[in-house]
Amino acid sequence: MRILQKTILVAAFCGSAAAWATATDDFNVLMYQAWEAQLANDPLFASELGDRRYNDRWADQSIEAINAAQAQQREFLRRAYGIDRNALDAGDQLNYELFRRELQYTVDEFQFNGHLMPFSHRGGVQNLEVNATGLSFESVQDYADWLTRMGRVGILIEQTIRLAEQGRKSGYMPAKVLMQRIPDQIAAQLVDDAAASPFYRLFEELPASIPENEQQRLRAAALKTIGDTILPAYQKLARYFDDTYLPACRESIGLSALPNGSAWYEQRARRFTTTPMSPDEIHRLGLEEVRRIRDAMQEIMDEVDFSGSFQDFLVFLRSDPQFYFDDPEALYESYLATSKRIDPELVKLFGKLPRMPYGVKPIPDSIAPDTTTAYYTQPAGDGGRAGIYWVNLYKPEVRPKYEIEVLTVHEAMPGHHLQIALQQELGELPNFRRYGGFTAFVEGWGLYSESLGYDLGLYKDPFSRFGQLTYDMWRAVRLVVDTGMHYKGWTREQAIDFFKDNAAKTELDIVNEIDRYIGNPGQALAYKIGQLKMQTIRQRAEIALGEKFDVRAFHDELLGAGALPLDLLEQRMDAWIEKAR
Repeated sequence: MRILQKTILVAAFCGSAAAWATATDDFNVLMYQAWEAQLANDPLFASELGDRRYNDRWADQSIEAINAAQAQQREFLRRAYGIDRNALDAGDQLNYELFRRELQYTVDEFQFNGHLMPFSHRGGVQNLEVNATGLSFESVQDYADWLTRMGRVGILIEQTIRLAEQGRKSGYMPAKVLMQRIPDQIAAQLVDDAAASPFYRLFEELPASIPENEQQRLRAAALKTIGDTILPAYQKLARYFDDTYLPACRESIGLSALPNGSAWYEQRARRFTTTPMSPDEIHRLGLEEVRRIRDAMQEIMDEVDFSGSFQDFLVFLRSDPQFYFDDPEALYESYLATSKRIDPELVKLFGKLPRMPYGVKPIPDSIAPDTTTAYYTQPAGDGGRAGIYWVNLYKPEVRPKYEIEVLTVHEAMPGHHLQIALQQELGELPNFRRYGGFTAFVEGWGLYSESLGYDLGLYKDPFSRFGQLTYDMWRAVRLVVDTGMHYKGWTREQAIDFFKDNAAKTELDIVNEIDRYIGNPGQALAYKIGQLKMQTIRQRAEIALGEKFDVRAFHDELLGAGALPLDLLEQRMDAWIEKAR
């Protein structure tokens, strides 16, 4: 049937099979070249996927290389528009639309000069050694490549300083409240003994498969590279950052304070939500969701016979010792136990599960104080490294027990690991779809998955159920505070207070979250927008199919094409509903 449709389409549009082959071949060549360019321009991403061709280098962050890469993207986009979409089969028409959209987003955003603000308080050039945690080290060559990378740290730092200087001179500066966190992060690199450097930790315990003489050679080379190259580079970075850059950072926090900042934020909102919603519409939706979830929270307060106010209940949850562990190891063991408890229950909700496993690891100490409660990194594309659910063990006394179940569902199974690992196993998809995706889908699925915890035997006690509502509230609050700070002139203090007034998360988490939104405008909008769309689609399917609704088949179809923009996801699922009906 598919061949017949192809023939009719070709005859109608081109009159010959040759034109069909040309459009398809041109598109396949374009996708291949764009993918290869992405790997070459982002060597760390290539290494994380298991492609070792660029293992010995960092991304070229010179302004010349950045401009050249952008020109390359514009050329890819020009070629994409030159391909007749209607001459492609249905599968490639979808590939084309996704490919074109991603290119268009990249090209559109370059005009706002975000690359001129190269520092992030959540990691970057100041702690490059952390990147090793996402790579595979199996052979002497892997370590030798990393040593070469280490030898190029000074070049990358110099390029970063030049970018930052261009931004400083042209008015593109980040918020000072974020940048004030970075001097301590740089200071962790300024050791007196090379063996105490964070870069040396990788070499302290080498695989037993590497001969002892090779181990000694690698360690000696690491110490020399740290002493000769890395320490002087970080000393230079510290002087520049402390004396020149930090004093010039802006007191404002919103994107709207930067040149053309309001238009930039509108563009980022469209990109991250994959919808045409305006920041004002998103803000109003957030307020509605906050009110709805607040009512559900009140029901749990009534269930546990709490007699105080809502604010009293939040103080109780943040301060009562029964909700916290005393030491990091106990917290870590709880994350591990919860993960193992979930996995056997997944067959209730999914017909297809990923082959690739995942692990649970502590977030590295060097970034734990300044980052979020947890995050996930995808498996290597070559199967050489499992997915990782990273958990924050810094200050266990502020990490509530009632968040552990819902957090694990989101970051591991059936949230990010299940979706991303399944997507990587869709071998028929082009690489940019297998290893990429749209944030509204990826994070929308993670948030949607949190509600599946009830079907997996979680949230048995009212405080865990309040934890699930807290996480739902957390994402609703994001819609309000992110648009508030970046578009409506809110202060950081206003955003923190709104968060504290509506969610049971601890103050350390809230401050880190607000600072995360300041540093990555618009990204936080994706979660709730994606979740609500998926919930709407499921409700539509349940009503349309009645007793014929099969949740396993529904989830398999929802995830079966990888991450999609929300409008295309809705089209896909509407077609599935009609077919199932």
